[in-house]
Amino acid sequence: MGSVSYGLKRFNDSLGYLNKANRLLGRLEEEGIANVENIRPVLHAVQLELGNVKTEMGRREEALLNFKKALEIKEMSLTLGKDSKELGVGYRDLAEAYVSVLNFKGALPFGLKALEVHRKGLGHNSVEVAHDRRILGVIYTGVEEHEKALEQNQLSQRVLKNWGLSSELLRAEIDAANTQIALGKYDEAINTLKGIVQQTEKDSENRALVFISMGKALCHLEKFADSKRCLEIACGILDQKETVSPIEVAEAYCEISMLYENMNEFETAISLLKRTLAILEKQPQEQQSEGGVSTRIGWLLLLKGEVPQAIPYLEDAVEKLKDSFGSRHFGVGYIYNNLGAAYLELDRPQSAAQIFAVAKDILDVSLGPHHADSIETCQNLSKAYSAMGSYTLAIEFQQRVIDAWEGHGPSAEEEPRGRHALEELKTKARGTSTNRVPTKALPLPQHSLQEICNPVFLLPKFSQLYPVDLENR
Repeated sequence: MGSVSYGLKRFNDSLGYLNKANRLLGRLEEEGIANVENIRPVLHAVQLELGNVKTEMGRREEALLNFKKALEIKEMSLTLGKDSKELGVGYRDLAEAYVSVLNFKGALPFGLKALEVHRKGLGHNSVEVAHDRRILGVIYTGVEEHEKALEQNQLSQRVLKNWGLSSELLRAEIDAANTQIALGKYDEAINTLKGIVQQTEKDSENRALVFISMGKALCHLEKFADSKRCLEIACGILDQKETVSPIEVAEAYCEISMLYENMNEFETAISLLKRTLAILEKQPQEQQSEGGVSTRIGWLLLLKGEVPQAIPYLEDAVEKLKDSFGSRHFGVGYIYNNLGAAYLELDRPQSAAQIFAVAKDILDVSLGPHHADSIETCQNLSKAYSAMGSYTLAIEFQQRVIDAWEGHGPSAEEEPRGRHALEELKTKARGTSTNRVPTKALPLPQHSLQEICNPVFLLPKFSQLYPVDLENR
């Protein structure tokens, strides 16, 4: 019943049936009514299907636990050898599940296990090994070890070429060009892409991807006119593919929007993101991606000074990402901080203070109270209380900011500014007015599209975060 409901896309019904099956099997195992070896295959199927259903519902963090449990059951199976293809596929699937929630460090050991199992059981030149290397390339990109990513990609290409898998080889070559771009080898990437484009069909998605990557390399070289021409060609192809491959087109639109954003073409970037959002809203399993795109739209509207228009997108993003990652995820904390900055910009300091307090609580737990962005959120909280006239609280939080920066040692460039802000607050508390200190919003960082929407790279790496002054755009 759970499986049939899943096939009919009745995900809530499916979840109910599968949870009941899971409870019944657990009871049988606990009470010793049935042989454990007889239960395990069914329990494995239930855990796997629970993971699939939760993924479709956008609950990827929860799904990860079910996938992990399914693999543990598979490892205990007496019928599978340690070097079986099926077990290797299980390790790779779990690695992909970790990647889908941006846990690249968690994914790495499972990706390496998959490769080890398949090399031992099938040899170095098997297709499974090529697939393992492909996901390892993604993982190494996620942890910013681009040289290792490129090495895995090249080894994967060699195997795919031997097997004559031209379509998969083409995608691997595009991945290699993107890795070259990440390494700053823009001219090499362009030469690679010029060779690839000749292998693609005129109106194919692969050709669109090649032109997007070409546009990315040219954008890095600040050849903006050439970059835009490439992106326009890509959009022309993608326009015809929206109904055929909606998810792939959404990912591509999102990446193109990032490139326009890098060229300060905010209107075009927002327009493409709205098209992306319209596509994703029709795909229930893409709730997490919806949240990322809504966040990006809200952030760009903040940059343009369209604060009232930004707030609904940021509020929607919070709800979507809370459902996908949980309410304590650091990405949720960043969006709350942006919302607080927006409320303060609209002279709603009480709402801003409430939102900043939530953001600070999340970032303190997820990043630590001495992380630069956690400190900046504490600074914003101080400013919100100052705007409310609650100078005692404002001074208290400003002092926390100074103490936290002191923990950074001599490299803490922000500490003198923090002390200056503290003196200003004390002056205000004594009744002398001073100029308002601008609020910092913490955006999702500049990153490739895939880190927003792709089921493999759903949200950005936050190591590149930078604060932006809303009053000095």
